[in-house]
Amino acid sequence: MRNYYIAGNWKMHKTVAESVALAKALVAELGSCGERVMIAPAFTALSAVADVVKGSRIVLGAQNMGPDLQGAHTGEISPLMLKDLGVTAVILGHSERRHSYLETDALINKKVLLALAQGLEPILCVGETLEERESGRLEAVVGAQVREGLKGVDAAALGKVTIAYEPVWAIGTGKTATPEDADAVHAYIRKVLAGLYGEAAAKAMCIQYGGSVKAENAAELMAKPNIDGALVGGASLKAESFGPIAKFRS
Repeated sequence: MRNYYIAGNWKMHKTVAESVALAKALVAELGSCGERVMIAPAFTALSAVADVVKGSRIVLGAQNMGPDLQGAHTGEISPLMLKDLGVTAVILGHSERRHSYLETDALINKKVLLALAQGLEPILCVGETLEERESGRLEAVVGAQVREGLKGVDAAALGKVTIAYEPVWAIGTGKTATPEDADAVHAYIRKVLAGLYGEAAAKAMCIQYGGSVKAENAAELMAKPNIDGALVGGASLKAESFGPIAKFRS
């Protein structure tokens, strides 16, 4: 049986003080939570938040990382720097990185391989735009993102990877794919994974749903057979909204 994995992506929000306050509230709120929970503050707050979550059930994640260990890469963050702060998970290929910053599948794949090589656990984000869905290209787009994102990842390392399906049209819009629609895409992703790694590996894969997840729809989404967690944006910015998502089975 796969374990649920609830991740909060704080994006470009919160000062260091605000991040610390939220992290403290979540540590108190989620002390008895049975699910795996990760929070990804802004880079500037990682060190301070690391101190807060140390020894708790909450995993510290980063929202992105550079594709190289070190060097002349102005403005980038190395996985070595992230590990130095206590980061153990990293979100890669988020739709905002793909569409606003034009990150390619090849670049995202390079980051996935580097993260794994450095002992970080990547969340590989995939998802289609509304135009791609309406033109019947959903499976082609998502399938390619999965295949290209995992290129070179061997079966032994696959267990360290989480996939997050996030339809671009549902991120920050208040729109959510119906649980049935979301589950159908998750099932398709498992089909792609089975073709790459076999049925057992596909069944074992943790696949999160992302896109306007909130307390009101979390339990219904998680009840679907192929949905194993959530990558939460806006609702992760307050303990009173993120807490109930993480504790959806309580």
